[in-house]
Amino acid sequence: MSDTSSLDLYHILGLEKDASADDVKNAYRRAARRFHPDVNPNQGAQLQFQEISGAYEVLTDELKMARYQRDRQALGELPGFKTEVTKSKRNLAVIKEPQVLYILFDIYPRRIGGHDKPQKSPLNIALVLDKSKSMSGPRLDRVKVAAHQVIDQLGHDDRISIVQFSDRADVIVPNTLTDNKQDIKARVSVMNADGGTEIFQGLEAAYKQVESKYDPEFVNHIILVTDGRTFGDESNCLELADEASQRGIGISAMGIGDEWNDDFLDDLVARTGGASSYINSPSAVVTFLNERVRNLSDAFAERVSLTVAPEADIVLESAFRLSPSAQPLSVDTQPIHLGMLDQKRPVSIMLQFQMPAAMAEGVRSVARLSVTGDVLNQSRRVVANRVEDAGINIAVNPEPEAPPPNIVDALSRMTLYRMHERTEEAIKEGNIPEATRRLENLSTRLLDIGQTELAQEAASEAKRIKKTQVFSEGARKNLKFGTRALLPDAVASSQE
Repeated sequence: MSDTSSLDLYHILGLEKDASADDVKNAYRRAARRFHPDVNPNQGAQLQFQEISGAYEVLTDELKMARYQRDRQALGELPGFKTEVTKSKRNLAVIKEPQVLYILFDIYPRRIGGHDKPQKSPLNIALVLDKSKSMSGPRLDRVKVAAHQVIDQLGHDDRISIVQFSDRADVIVPNTLTDNKQDIKARVSVMNADGGTEIFQGLEAAYKQVESKYDPEFVNHIILVTDGRTFGDESNCLELADEASQRGIGISAMGIGDEWNDDFLDDLVARTGGASSYINSPSAVVTFLNERVRNLSDAFAERVSLTVAPEADIVLESAFRLSPSAQPLSVDTQPIHLGMLDQKRPVSIMLQFQMPAAMAEGVRSVARLSVTGDVLNQSRRVVANRVEDAGINIAVNPEPEAPPPNIVDALSRMTLYRMHERTEEAIKEGNIPEATRRLENLSTRLLDIGQTELAQEAASEAKRIKKTQVFSEGARKNLKFGTRALLPDAVASSQE
């Protein structure tokens, strides 16, 4: 285990700092019975067992432990993470069928004395701007205005690079400090629209620019703005996103209009913990791009990742980031990359587990949740970690209980997004009556929570699909991202 001095190794083993050598050995044995690859094939369990083994190795070696304790003492109290686990139920019944359990996992900044005031985090960003022929006119004009405003808001310690692309990429602003903002803006102003769309060309050039000045104390991030589909290079883009994630570089994307591939961009950004946005008018580009850069500069921690290690007989079925930037997360590979933790609001993740049938009575573990990330604005690199072990009680006849309000609120709004997803599935299967029924139900649910415009669009699209049997791209994207955008409000309202 590298760079252990800022990690709480005792916490990784579930121990207090005054734990004895026997306590350390017993904790390791308990962990091995749960997470060793021979007993638990889950990838999250294997990653966490590596983490546990690394802590055990240091704490059972006299020289390594003495060095670790000396370094920790020299560092003093360190900032890190606070976490909160909320379960959909405190008790599950003993039944013959599998059951679903939801866990809402919130991650907050944990500051130390004298550092309560949020600090702006330094940025190392690249703007990747589509200048293909379809961007000509108001779209490219607004992108230029947005880029100018981003440049104006950057501080003297921030770095920026700008790449324009169509069927080839040009680095119009190599990675630089923002000392001469007028020169940088002048280079953006001369952009002209032409050519096709090959996103990989632009992403690769931007990645090289950010990577050339990579600094773990910075927010290292690529922001892609495009209005078109890329053809033949999607797999290359996704491989590059995986490489960027390993390097600690995030990717966010903004799609303008109706022609871009939202599923592809969702997959691209999710691999790095970034965010994707739908921009349905050229004028909205300015707001979206500026807001994204401001959010990046509000980072408390970067390169935040989560590993989920369910017990061997429990299945992690899905994960959904509720806030910030609501988005489904893949559980096929771990760790799950969450990107940045804001200084002012939590990262909130909804986890869905399938519990086994015929569980025995008593308290049992569900999953061990482990968060790591780089805390910014420190005199040296601080890698923070936090572990939560979620358990639940199993009873023959548990008392009836109402689920927590924040779980109910989040799940009800997630249902709206899922209703849209199932509409898409029905259309792909050619089941038009089912698709229109789901859209009509979605319209009713949206009206119930006061989302009048989205409700009207869902109702109108249901009528249109009956006639054309096709989901219009504009309505599809608007409903997808519109229902998704309701989710952060659910989390925020539950915590007020």
